[in-house]
Amino acid sequence: MRNIKLTIQFDGTAYHGWQIQKGDTTVQQTIRDTLSTILNTPVTLHGSGRTDAGVHALGQVAHFLTDSAMKTQALVKALNALLPHDIAVKDAEDVAPDFHARFSATERVYWYLIWNTPVRSPFYRRYSWHIIQPLDIAAMKDAAACLVGTHDFTSFQGSDKEEVNPVREVTSIRLRKTRRHIILFEINANAFLKHMVRNTIGTLADVGRGKLTGNEFRRILDGKDRRLAGITAPAQGLFLKHVRY
Repeated sequence: MRNIKLTIQFDGTAYHGWQIQKGDTTVQQTIRDTLSTILNTPVTLHGSGRTDAGVHALGQVAHFLTDSAMKTQALVKALNALLPHDIAVKDAEDVAPDFHARFSATERVYWYLIWNTPVRSPFYRRYSWHIIQPLDIAAMKDAAACLVGTHDFTSFQGSDKEEVNPVREVTSIRLRKTRRHIILFEINANAFLKHMVRNTIGTLADVGRGKLTGNEFRRILDGKDRRLAGITAPAQGLFLKHVRY
């Protein structure tokens, strides 16, 4: 059996997230079904992790086992010919038998985009959070710096939290204005809790608006209580940028 790794991009607007769910259209299901059609046999597709409904990916990773002799580049062409236009397979490669898209990953990188101007954008509306009030980027940077390192991120976990260890290691954070109205937040970590990035951004936005100080943001992190943090930022601004192995 061959173990094949896929690197995938998708616009998550039309999908109920990555993971297969009964009764909902998801990215994993769409790719799995297309693979099964191409290879003429049922395929089990494993992803590097889940993404919420409406979240996008620039570099999602998945793997599957097959006894097909089809060349990987031919597989890429076949997938991209049959997949919907909002999903694209960037690459396919044979990997070691013990490679696992989720469990072999050492780091995940997420981007979050904020469109920060009073006038909405018809072009970025599906790929950013529109915030009308001017944001203090320097204050947001200073507050976010406390997230780097190993911490209990319960305060930024989804309110419907799963029974998992809330401790995660954030290796780096960047926050910068990339264009006149676009603020880019990048966070690298070994793994993420459900809604962790979106809840972090929702709280940092309160710092940017002047509703919270950097010290108050740090106390929210240390408080280990989701009720202390801000809103969950909209899904459309979030991108799974990269998965490292």
